[in-house]
Amino acid sequence: MTDAYREWYRGRRVMITGGLGFIGSNIARALVDLEADVLLVDSLIPDYGGNLNNIEGIESRLRVNVADVRQQSTMNYLVRDREVIFNLAGQVSHIDSMRDPETDLEINCRGQLTLLEACRRHNAGAKVVFAGTRQVYGKPDRLPVDEGHLVRPTDINGINKAAGEHYHLVYNNVFGVRACSLRLTNVYGPRQLIRHNRQGFIGWFIRLAVEGKEIQVFGDGSQLRDFVYVDDVVDAFLRAGSTDAVNGDVFNVGGAEPISHRDLVEMLLKAAGGGTVRYVEWPPEKKAIDIGSFYSNSGKFQRTVGWSPRVPLKEGLLRTVEFYRENLPRYIGEPS
Repeated sequence: MTDAYREWYRGRRVMITGGLGFIGSNIARALVDLEADVLLVDSLIPDYGGNLNNIEGIESRLRVNVADVRQQSTMNYLVRDREVIFNLAGQVSHIDSMRDPETDLEINCRGQLTLLEACRRHNAGAKVVFAGTRQVYGKPDRLPVDEGHLVRPTDINGINKAAGEHYHLVYNNVFGVRACSLRLTNVYGPRQLIRHNRQGFIGWFIRLAVEGKEIQVFGDGSQLRDFVYVDDVVDAFLRAGSTDAVNGDVFNVGGAEPISHRDLVEMLLKAAGGGTVRYVEWPPEKKAIDIGSFYSNSGKFQRTVGWSPRVPLKEGLLRTVEFYRENLPRYIGEPS
């Protein structure tokens, strides 16, 4: 696939749920540069990542609707003229899902059904790209993990995200609402939530490094993970949204190669020019849902749409550290 997929978005009517969040706002920035007609939908629930600072400088080039995907009448109205829907609305904290499973169920299951029903009833021609997660696999039987691996989540969030994903596949296969799921690994980069540590460790580690503080690594740091820079994830969504080759299927979207937590922190501290690291025992509530080493095989997506991660981890960390050095107060206080 050539860069024609980017040109395809010129004038397209695109909706992004969770559009004021980390990945959603970065997709929005790419789309306004491509001259798409962009509508952002976000509930702005505190602590979930939505932040008006994320669209600073492009406010006049898109529209924002503050709404919850669980509101059926609102979704019925908003989807009506949208050609592509990037569906990133969700509760993504594994810890929060264990503490409050009902809210996780409401957002990650009922909210997805609400959006899909709106499409089915009021805009069956829409294309929906769902933000899935590698968490649905659970503890891996083999590495790297491909899409043929069993779906066996270890926490409430993984179960509900798996259900949300399958809703999209059913609506594609049965009701004709074109949909697919991108199973994202550890995404990092500018505009990520760093106010607290409940939405993944990489954003929290970046904040501590920028502030020159101590990073605590659980265990001995030997666990492996793959990391993918947000610009590469944006590119993955743009490719998926512009082709029917992905309809009704799931795809891993991960980093180029795995790295241990120990080596990651060393690289991050060098990028930040400060901070320290200490290895500590696992907290029981986190150890209970830990999946061990995990890294994915994204070959299926690469073969289907030509995607591959382009930003090396070292470069991505440098870009991210620079962004937060310039914008830290906007991302550690109360969101706008």
